[in-house]
Order: sequence, then structure tokens, then C-alpha cells
Amino acid sequence: MLENIKIDEIYKVILSLPEKTSEFKKAIIKKVNIKGTEKFQIEKFTKTQAFHENIDLESLELMLVELINTTFKDIQVFTKSYVYGFRKTSKGKILTNRTSNKESVFVEVSHNRTKKYLLEEGTPVLPLIDLGVMTSEGKVVKAHYDKYRQINKFLEILEDTIKNEHKKELHIIDFGCGKSYLTFIVYYYLTYIKKIKVKMTGLDLKEAVIDKCNAIRDKYRYENLEFKKGDISLYKPETYVDMIITLHACDVATDFAMYHAIKLNTKYLLSVPCCQHEINLQLKKNKVPILTKHGILKERFSALITDSIRANILEYFGYKTQIMEFVDFDSSPKNLLIRAIKIEGYQNEDALVEVKEIIEQLGVSQTLYKLLFKE
Repeated sequence: MLENIKIDEIYKVILSLPEKTSEFKKAIIKKVNIKGTEKFQIEKFTKTQAFHENIDLESLELMLVELINTTFKDIQVFTKSYVYGFRKTSKGKILTNRTSNKESVFVEVSHNRTKKYLLEEGTPVLPLIDLGVMTSEGKVVKAHYDKYRQINKFLEILEDTIKNEHKKELHIIDFGCGKSYLTFIVYYYLTYIKKIKVKMTGLDLKEAVIDKCNAIRDKYRYENLEFKKGDISLYKPETYVDMIITLHACDVATDFAMYHAIKLNTKYLLSVPCCQHEINLQLKKNKVPILTKHGILKERFSALITDSIRANILEYFGYKTQIMEFVDFDSSPKNLLIRAIKIEGYQNEDALVEVKEIIEQLGVSQTLYKLLFKE
């Protein structure tokens, strides 16, 4: 089948048009380098999962023959110069063609450095199974792979944030917990992997969601984890809170979470904002015309201004604050995380001056500022 193609020139193969009986919908084969040895990595996709396998170079032709006989009717083989096509007809005949490779960028895979996640795929995490992110074998469901990456990235940031913490127990609140992917995993990771005692609360407005989360909590006997129905703006914690987290708490809900952190003197804040509509709705086009005449630019400008104001206010109240990329933009446009750590004796007074100047210049109001300075 590949007798006229040099194996060492192949860098990618795409298989499509599955047979009716095939559970796989598509497959992609790429050349990789594993510990100095060139191999081909096969990624086969069902509707909900992805399966991986590595094969030797000499096994590629046999593998392709098997796949086109049993699984797929169309194969495209990519080399630097050409794309070779193989199509199986309804009568079983193989049609072939060759065209020039028009790909504008050719990337030779020089390594196979698999991303090392704190929660490794293949190790079942019970709450993630119940929440549909993992199968019972520990495989990540393809439709939830972005969620899986988000969770692991959050854990990386969390681990780095508390690396110098020596308290024997941490009290954590997740404001706007929703289905609580993050709440369960933070609890699981800190309790069972890091061996840190935590007392954790998830808060959300939806009663049905809270009931489901408490049922999962009871199933796994997570004694120090609770879920409550409540409004972030009205919530009053019963004890000191060491950390407040939010993942996509919508619009001003993020401001109320930050307000609680400041008022409670909470040491750690990890917040991924979402849907910063407040300033966008107030911003007049004549204020910054070059950035507001296009709707999408106005929206992004407003979001950046909102998060800049929030970060500055946290700095003013004694928090060392960073705005960092949470996940890559392709995974989610809501990809910024605000990390704030309370530092004793620290205050950036200039930060508040900058906030007042930008609010006055743009002619807008902002909820966190109003909560703290207009009470």
C-alpha cells in the first residue's frame, strides 16, 4: 500500500469515513520520538473518548491495511512534498491519488513529551467518574478533556500558592460552585494526595445542583465537605476562611467573592472571572473610540479593565496579586486567573489612585470598588 512512499518521510496520517460497524469515528497518526526512537502514535476517537497507541515504523503499513479493511474507508498520508490519498469503494476496490502538500506550516515532531498532570489519566478519581469527566477505568471522556485540563491547571496553581503554608487545617469556600468539578477535586487533592486537612464549603444558588453535590459527598463520605444553597452577596461564613476560590463566577459574583476575601482577611484568593458585563454596558463609545467601535473589542477591553481594577484593589488591601493565563485561549476565552496572597505589612497605595483615575476617565462604576468605598 505504501510501497511508493518512504516511511521516514511520513509525518501524519488521517483516517476518516468510518464503516457503519465501526465504533471509531476518526483516527490521526503522527510521528513521534520516544526516548530517542521514532514511532507512530495513533489516536482513535469514538463519540466520547480518545484512545492512544504507539507502534514501530515498520508496523505502519500493516496497521493502515488493517484499518482500511475493517474500520475506515478514507486515508490521507502526509509527507513534506505530497499528500497521498487512499479510498475504498463500495465494491472493496482501493483508489489512490497524489497531490502536492499545500500545508503552510510543516512541523516535524521531535519529541513526545506528554503533559504530566497532577491527576494522571488512567487513575480513576471517583467524583470525576460521577460527574462524567472520567470513565470507571480512569479514561478522560473526550467531550470533557478541556475541563480535565482546567482542573489540573488549577491544581498546579493551587499547589504553588500554598507551598509555604504550614497550617494543619485549611478552611476553603468555593463561591458559585455549580456542578462542583473544582470543589470535589480540590477537596480530593488536598485531603487524599497532599494529606492536608481541609474544611470546605461550596455555595451556589441552584438547589437541585446543591442536592446532587451533597449526594455525591455522602456517597464518598467526604466528611469535611459541604454544599449550601445561598447568594454570594449575602453569605456570612461562620469561621475564618483561609482561601476563597471561584471558577467562572458570573459577572459581579466575582466582585462579591473578592469583597468577602478582603473583609474576612482571607489569606488566599484564586479567582477565574467570567462574563464581565458591568463596565461593558456602561462604556460610552466616545470615551475610547478606537477600542469601542467594534463590539468584540469593546467586550474584551471592558473585561481587561474590570480585572485590572479588581487586581489593583486587592493590591491596595495588602494582597500580592498576579493575573495569569489559566488555560490556553483555544480551550476557553475565559482564560485568566487572578491570584492574590495576603502579605502582612504590605500595601500598594498607588494602586487605588490608578483605580480612581480609570473609573473617572471612563465614566463608569465598578461593583468591588462600590462595595468597599461607597458603603
